[in-house]
Amino acid sequence: MSNIATILKDSQYNLTQFKQEQIEELESRIFDKTQRNGTKPYVECLVRKKDIRITPEEIVRQLYLLTLNQEFGYPYERMQVEYPVAFGRQTKRADIVIFDKDHTTSVYIMVEMKKPKLKDGKDQLKSYCHATGAPIGVWTNGESISFYNRRDPNYFKDIPRIPQVHETLPDVLTERWTIETLIQEDKLVNERKSLKDIILEMEDEVLANAGVDVFEELFQLIFTKLYDEMESTRNKIRHLEFRNYGETETQLKEKIQNLFDEAKSKWEGVFSTSAKITLAPSHLAICISSLEQVKLFNSNLDVVDEAFEYLINKSSKGEKGQYFTPRYVIDMCVKMLDPKPEETIIDTAAGSCGFPVHSIFHVWEKQLKARGLEASHLFTAEERFPEQLDYVTDKVFAIDFDEKAVRVARTLNLIAGDGQTNVLHLNTLDYERWSDKTEDEDWRDIYHEGWKRLRKLRATKNQDRDFIFDVLMANPPFAGDIKESRILSKYELGHKTDGKQQSKVGRDILFIERNLDFLKPGGRMAVVLPQGRFNNSSDKHIREFIAGRCRILSVVGLHGNVFKPHTGTKTSVLLVQKWNDDPQKGVLCPKIEDYPIFFATMQEPSKDSGGEKIFVKKSDYPQANTINMDASEDGVAEVVNTYNSGAEGLDDYLLDNHGHLIVKHDLFNHDGLTQDGIAEAFVEFAKKEKLSFVGKS
Repeated sequence: MSNIATILKDSQYNLTQFKQEQIEELESRIFDKTQRNGTKPYVECLVRKKDIRITPEEIVRQLYLLTLNQEFGYPYERMQVEYPVAFGRQTKRADIVIFDKDHTTSVYIMVEMKKPKLKDGKDQLKSYCHATGAPIGVWTNGESISFYNRRDPNYFKDIPRIPQVHETLPDVLTERWTIETLIQEDKLVNERKSLKDIILEMEDEVLANAGVDVFEELFQLIFTKLYDEMESTRNKIRHLEFRNYGETETQLKEKIQNLFDEAKSKWEGVFSTSAKITLAPSHLAICISSLEQVKLFNSNLDVVDEAFEYLINKSSKGEKGQYFTPRYVIDMCVKMLDPKPEETIIDTAAGSCGFPVHSIFHVWEKQLKARGLEASHLFTAEERFPEQLDYVTDKVFAIDFDEKAVRVARTLNLIAGDGQTNVLHLNTLDYERWSDKTEDEDWRDIYHEGWKRLRKLRATKNQDRDFIFDVLMANPPFAGDIKESRILSKYELGHKTDGKQQSKVGRDILFIERNLDFLKPGGRMAVVLPQGRFNNSSDKHIREFIAGRCRILSVVGLHGNVFKPHTGTKTSVLLVQKWNDDPQKGVLCPKIEDYPIFFATMQEPSKDSGGEKIFVKKSDYPQANTINMDASEDGVAEVVNTYNSGAEGLDDYLLDNHGHLIVKHDLFNHDGLTQDGIAEAFVEFAKKEKLSFVGKS
């Protein structure tokens, strides 16, 4: 007998929307019919009450009929499938309609599933709703699902769900949401979308022709929504304000502008005090309906990171190659270098501030454990303890030369630090010209407090070359050469071995030397570099330069897919500790001639060749399945069974302790759910070598 997985194979339809018992119920009703051209699978339709040939689309339809009946309470008698919709002389057939309870010939809910891709499906759905006057539309392909309220021919508002049989549409639109509601109804989980997907939809529908700076408008909205979520996380009974509760478009814009003003007042230095949302009220209403059901806060801010990476690259037209470091690479570096609460840390090419933010999380968890506490699902938005705020305020720094990246980084760091940030807009390599910035009044208005703290970490007063940081982690830009003689003259690596100055030097090469200038003797560094720096014979002098100033701790070769789809450049992570033989400064890394180096190569690709992340399946780690059901006290465990695939099996994907999918890599053990990886092996190596920073809390 045919089974569902076989029928779905090689189709564009999946079954992640449906419960296992629903799929099992449908599968138990499938039977084979022998025909002239062979045996084919059939099922009795729940609405038509006749045998229907079962196809991938029909599987999704029959399962959604079950959902409409079992979960929303609609009787099959109010439904019709293959409903004829007239377009002039042409007639098309809608997949499912539900008729109005009182006007039994009027279509109340229209469901479309013939088009497996959202854009095609939504266009088809809109046309059906226009033609029939249906106020509610649903599109699903079994994996993603979207719900819409047709307000007028040009405006389809996203709604969180369709009404239950005993509810009205206004009941759904006006129900007040708390942060707990948002966790349960999160579109990213329940509709299988990413924030980037949602932004692409908004661009397609309104932003492309709205006559505004897309980056600025979306940045303002994300900034405002993050603030709204944080306020409600700290007051669980507070109603979220970043939501349309039935206001007029003008009322909604006024409410969101006021919320944005509150966010600017709380988190200064990202937007000017006079910044306004310039989207027209009608366009803003569409954007709010798209974003209101998305939970942006999670334990690693990965949700907003992907979206900002897309927006920054789009706005800068790819000129600067702002390819943010994947969070799992960042976490490996943090675990290997293990920053301590008393240590200072900096990222000199910060991008979205991934290394500093994850160092903050790493230290905060240490500080929570010192109090006998565990990090909760919402710990990134919760109130801080004094020692946590002190760490962010005094110990964590970041620099980047791209103003948009700095503003994004400040936002993420402000969220992490709750009002203090040391992210500075400076050109790391051109430290000679820092005074041009630091003496500028507008720059000082924004960055003065962070600059004042950074100055305290200079190795020598009134000079900006050398600093005394304990830890540095960075992924400097690879693209482009530095050709300016004035800058090259300041660097040893800007000269040939015979002492003559070079005409151009790769940007990442100068960053190696510059980063080492930021470290105190005994300080340690993790830096992402092109693989060629470790292999090319022409780069031998670079390797000798590093070895002369540092103990090389480790070289970790990353998989070629890690930075896709942006670039396929093969990269490695270099970890070093600066030589330190001065007894007065504490002998952290005594200079020796011969020592072992930890080499490792990433075997799991983590992404496919198109740059899409590969996630861990439960079948990869059967021992983790029972642990996984306790994912979170906040109700996140309830969504565990939604990550499945009709073609591959149910409940198929493993979630971490915060309810997030786990990228399949071998860099470290994720929450004790996956196997030990490169980071754990390095820690054992470091203990054996008695490195100064290992084994201390």
